[in-house]
Order: sequence, then C-alpha cells, then structure tokens
Amino acid sequence: MDAITEVSAAFEAYEKALVANDVEAMLGFFAADAVRYGLADQQVGLAEQRRWRVAQPPLPPGRFLQDTIISPYGEQVVVVNTRFGYPGRDVLGRQSQTWVRLPEGWRIVAAHVSEPSAA
Repeated sequence: MDAITEVSAAFEAYEKALVANDVEAMLGFFAADAVRYGLADQQVGLAEQRRWRVAQPPLPPGRFLQDTIISPYGEQVVVVNTRFGYPGRDVLGRQSQTWVRLPEGWRIVAAHVSEPSAA
C-alpha cells in the first residue's frame, strides 16, 4: 500500500473515533510526544492530551469534512488538511495533521485545529 492510501484509512478511522468521542481510540493515532493545538488549548504528549480529551464534551452532531487534501512527502511523512463544519453553522473550521510512519505505524506528530471568526 502507498502512503496516501494508508494515511487516508488512518485519517478516516481517526475521524470516526473523534465523532464517537472514543478517547482511547483517538489517542492511539498520536505519537507519544505529539503536539496538538486546538481552538483554545494546547497539549504536548499523550498524558496532556488524555487529560484534556476526557474533560471535553462530545462534538456536536452532524460534523462534516470539506476540501480534504492529503499530501505525501515521500513514503514516511503525509500532511492532511481539511475544513470541518456542523449543520446550522456558517463558519468552517480548519484542521491539519502531520502523520509520520513510525515503527508502530502511522501516527500524528503534530495537529492544529482553528476556527476563523465569523465576519
């Protein structure tokens, strides 16, 4: 399998875990020392991310993705960029993930989530 196919499958599985609020499954997609910047938060490493995730409510229903771009940089690094939204909201958020092929498989090493202010 090639990097795009493998990361596409991993990204879809991560999204499914995110929507289901399956914290342990979500964390399984991150490298131990991953950095994640969210809308109003940041975590470095799995312990910080676990503390933050278990305190968060589930996502609103109906989350959808738009304009997902999966860009490989060789067979070891893939960057995923997408926009996300929810029914009834006009603003689309932005999400990026850098995936690296590690000995244990593809893992997110850096993630960023942002949401532009409504204009």
